[in-house]
Amino acid sequence: MTLRGPPEERTPTELLTFGVVNLDKPPGPSSHQVSGWLRDAVSDTLSDRESAVSIEQAAHAGTLDPKVTGCLPIMLGDATRLAQVFLEGKKEYVAVLECHGRVPSDAESIVSEFVGPIYQKPPRKSAVSRRLRVRTVHRIDVLEREDRRLLLRIRCESGTYVRKLCHDLGLALGTGGHMGHLRRTMTSPFDDTDLYTAAEFLDALAFWVEDDDPETLYEVVDPAERILEGIPRVTIAESAAHEVANGAQVYAPGVLSVEDEATAGDLVACYTPDRAAVCLGELVGDHDATSGVVVSLERVLV
Repeated sequence: MTLRGPPEERTPTELLTFGVVNLDKPPGPSSHQVSGWLRDAVSDTLSDRESAVSIEQAAHAGTLDPKVTGCLPIMLGDATRLAQVFLEGKKEYVAVLECHGRVPSDAESIVSEFVGPIYQKPPRKSAVSRRLRVRTVHRIDVLEREDRRLLLRIRCESGTYVRKLCHDLGLALGTGGHMGHLRRTMTSPFDDTDLYTAAEFLDALAFWVEDDDPETLYEVVDPAERILEGIPRVTIAESAAHEVANGAQVYAPGVLSVEDEATAGDLVACYTPDRAAVCLGELVGDHDATSGVVVSLERVLV
């Protein structure tokens, strides 16, 4: 089996079959529809350029409701195997809290009480079971205030329902309230500093197909390794990477280095020496040992 080369040296085809787009989701379509559009566009493009190459999957990181806009990373091809990484990351939103009465003068102090662990029950229309659960709100900033509105920036744990949080904030403020416009500005490790629209993505594909110019494509699509920023890194020998590609665990003799901050039980990403991602797994052993499993394999990426 052939391993991937360095991320910065991949061809457009290799990028599109193991890449990620930091998409600025528009209001209207569902997250599933958007990822399907990008998947179909890539499949059609590859069938035009590379008759033997296609992608069957694309996936989005963290569902956004149809009306919600903002940061929606779309994983293409084999990059969909990295979807679990987004379950561990933080999310950030900018939300309008529509109060049902005049905003009280002490609104900031009341809002700050919601920082920390909070109880939430998913709404009836959610895709998960409606059991009471704890989610952590890391920070809430009041950016602006009007007579009956608060503009909030909310950084929270993945799986936090901002609509429910706005409802509870309205009760605490004594006015009642509901969520107005919502925009996601971060789903770690992606944020809104380098978002691209679906139109810009389609233009990048067209420049490559029609003008044989992949420069814009390299700007819009990142190697899938970007998803792994923040995940502790384990570097393994190329020979070990070939064994992992065939389903073997990561054994001590094949481990070249482990980042210092990685501890037993952590989710880690294994790379070849030229920085190509090979697998995800759980750190279970001592890499300084002469034998035994160091990383228990969870997901092969090659």
